Amino acid sequence: MSATFPLPRRTFLRGLGTAVALPVLDAMLPASARAATATAKTFPQRVAWIYVPNGANMTDWTPATTGRDYALPMILEPLVAHRSDFTVISGLANKQGDELGDGGGAHARASASFLTGVHPRKTAGADIKAGISVDQVAANQIGDQTRLPSLELSCDGGQRAGSCDSGYSCAYQFNLSWKSETQPMNPEVDPRSAFERLFGSGDPAASLAASAQRALYRKSVLDYVLDDARALERRLGDADRRKLDEYLTAVRDLERRIERTEKFGAPRPPPGVAAPEMFETYEQQMQLMYEVMALAFQTDTTRIATYIVAHDGSNRPYPTIGIRDGHHDLSHHRNDEEKKKKLAQINRYHATQFARFLDRLKTIREGDGTLLDHCTLLYGSALSDGNKHAWDDLPLLVAGRSGGRIATGQHLRVEDKTPATNLFRSMLDTIGVRTEKVGDSTGKIDALFANRV
Repeated sequence: MSATFPLPRRTFLRGLGTAVALPVLDAMLPASARAATATAKTFPQRVAWIYVPNGANMTDWTPATTGRDYALPMILEPLVAHRSDFTVISGLANKQGDELGDGGGAHARASASFLTGVHPRKTAGADIKAGISVDQVAANQIGDQTRLPSLELSCDGGQRAGSCDSGYSCAYQFNLSWKSETQPMNPEVDPRSAFERLFGSGDPAASLAASAQRALYRKSVLDYVLDDARALERRLGDADRRKLDEYLTAVRDLERRIERTEKFGAPRPPPGVAAPEMFETYEQQMQLMYEVMALAFQTDTTRIATYIVAHDGSNRPYPTIGIRDGHHDLSHHRNDEEKKKKLAQINRYHATQFARFLDRLKTIREGDGTLLDHCTLLYGSALSDGNKHAWDDLPLLVAGRSGGRIATGQHLRVEDKTPATNLFRSMLDTIGVRTEKVGDSTGKIDALFANRV
């Protein structure tokens, strides 16, 4: 590093209506922790809950044996390059997603109860009620340490009011994150809007004006911060210059990908109304949102995220992998082997996209490790067998090492019907958030931690 002073961690490249946060550079670290000598604890730890719908074909999800020498089942095979980076956890349950006397509505209950650990009030009106979700428990404690307390993403806009599932409000089915018992955190479903949240100035009016100006003059967000970027480069060493160049290239690449989807997809909907049909393919939207999350974590814009890959009850077909049947319809397979095979293919497809996200996190260097090494990522569903709307033995895995805190590379089976919120409470520990209870939690999953294995 050419500079003899530490660069403030909250350094931004600024321009008209624009604020581009920087990744962790060596120049931001104390002299004793710079470059390859930096330890995992030098870096912020991030946590995310990534949701896939309608359960899974559990025969093709669940490993046959526990421990480290298990064979990857068919659905998880796309993750083979990362098997040392994640742990499959079996036996966890979402009891609050059960009927409990409320009758139909399993998909709405699954979403609303998953991160809250609370059985939602059955209503299609405005009197919705669930609980504070685990991500917002975290945001309440450490959200003030980052520009965005938390980030909520989804590939499905859906309705925000009215009945969507057997008398349950649509607010339940299209949200995972709840700020309070009565306030869901509506996710971003448009990658452009998510991009502007990351790189806007923080002033919504100024950011909107800057975005419109960039579109009018076909400018990049980086064009507005070029002078700042050049001035900063002169103060950095060679390694940091390379890291900065790689990061800015990734920002511009994401921007171009969003521009391409807007140019060749269907017309963009009005503000506040988003539809997956605006994209050429669902896969484009899915990967754009994964990239938004990667950049948000890389720049420490937030340390907490939720991502609905598709909402529970989604009946989306998957023609790109040769499946034109609806996902929800296939999940009610009634033990039809052909339908179960198709369901497993959809489950595998989602796992493939998640594997690409892990690939991306591994390309981002942080000290002597990668961004994935400083993450705890929950991937899975609040239902297991969708045919029965089963809420026990959920398909869940945890990826990332959380700075060496997490025990990875194993299949762990806990006691049957252990609340999934026990796992979520353990995940909070990895980012330094302490709480006595999350929803219906009864403890923690001690075996998740490296020093307990």
